Amino acid sequence: MVSLSKTIFKAYDIRGIIDKTLDAGVARQIGQAFGQAALAKGETKVVIGRDGRLSGPVLAAALAEGLQAAGVDVIDLGVVATPMVYFGTNVLGAASGIMVTGSHNPPDYNGFKMVLAGEAIHGDAITALYQRIVDHDGSPAARQGAYSTHDIRAQYLERIIGDVKLARPIKIAVDCGNGVAGAFAGDLFRGMGCEVVELFCEVDGNFPNHHPDPAHPENLQDLIRCLQQTDAELGIAFDGDGDRLGVVTKDGQIIYPDRQMMLFAADVLSRHPGEQILYDVKCTRHLAPWISKHGGVPLMYKTGHSLVKAKLRETGAPLGGEMSGHIFFKDRWYGFDDGLYSGARLLEILTREADPSKLLNSLPQSDSTPELHLHLNEGENVIVMDKLRADAKFPGNVQIITIDGLRVEYEDGFGLARSSNTTPVIVMRFEAETPAALARIQGQFKSVILAAKPDAELPF
Repeated sequence: MVSLSKTIFKAYDIRGIIDKTLDAGVARQIGQAFGQAALAKGETKVVIGRDGRLSGPVLAAALAEGLQAAGVDVIDLGVVATPMVYFGTNVLGAASGIMVTGSHNPPDYNGFKMVLAGEAIHGDAITALYQRIVDHDGSPAARQGAYSTHDIRAQYLERIIGDVKLARPIKIAVDCGNGVAGAFAGDLFRGMGCEVVELFCEVDGNFPNHHPDPAHPENLQDLIRCLQQTDAELGIAFDGDGDRLGVVTKDGQIIYPDRQMMLFAADVLSRHPGEQILYDVKCTRHLAPWISKHGGVPLMYKTGHSLVKAKLRETGAPLGGEMSGHIFFKDRWYGFDDGLYSGARLLEILTREADPSKLLNSLPQSDSTPELHLHLNEGENVIVMDKLRADAKFPGNVQIITIDGLRVEYEDGFGLARSSNTTPVIVMRFEAETPAALARIQGQFKSVILAAKPDAELPF
């Protein structure tokens, strides 16, 4: 038995290492605590699902037992993408749900993404689950909850295929990295009228081909090669649980999510003029003027899928997006992050063009880096960021944004350093109008980080 550790209760979800910080016993405790929290909000049913990880069946079964012990009824969707659990909380008469997923983490990780009474919980609400476990004696409720299974596949696919219409047929390559999206992506896009070349769509929790994380260029090289070697017009990739989207053009250019957001924003604003469009601090500085130009109000916000979802609800914005690939459509959809649906919406826009890659490559861009990570010891990332916020000085005419870490806006670019809420890492990203400006901005960040932590091993 693994003893309960507060360290697995992260900012946006619960995440641990199998048989070290997470096992069936812990999953059962989490289920019971979440069930009690659901009942406290008047919820009597909880939808659950799991991705393709090898530890999923054991954790999901224990989670269900815990939920039932709390007295709530469980609707088990089986092996599904994370957005299918979110979908279930919108269509099955149960507004609470838990997805058993390790997302894009290594194979020995797993965890839980949660929606409680219609809201993606984060921060204090997740800490409260830990406290609920500590304070409770573990005894079951007077009434044992019921357990049922439900196959949501057809309803989910039909909902998207009925909503999103292609202007013409298109041949695409889809790389699922052996994550759970592989069980659904091919059928979804074929159902929409695409010809699909499938790469690594066999669900395999060992991830034998490459890591299922399209945020990192090395994981998109197979897709780039496929586009070179076939007549597919576009490449689409998904992360391990299907809530994030990656895009590659015919000529091998990676279209990061902040540029995908430009197409989505222009499309959504054509129906919702004057509305806010939400994006996180890691996104390109070209996005805000693009949103304004297309009649919207740009709103920069913190990174984190649960935080963005909460802000989307608060503002009523019809669209939100993160650099990591989480895209949130409230326009024609439910406001949750869904890589499969985002891929469908992208194809709807691109099939209006004779040359989709030409449109994608024409979107504004500058010299930029992907996410860069400074790896630190547990808790050290918070200490280093506190020092940076207190002491960092940046020369010249700069604007410092402290919504989430430090984003320093220059006349010719920006630099960002923020503490990850899920791992002991400081996440950085840089963008500038020229390679020389990019090097200058990185050099300034290097100086202030080394002043805060002289032995830091920076990735640039």
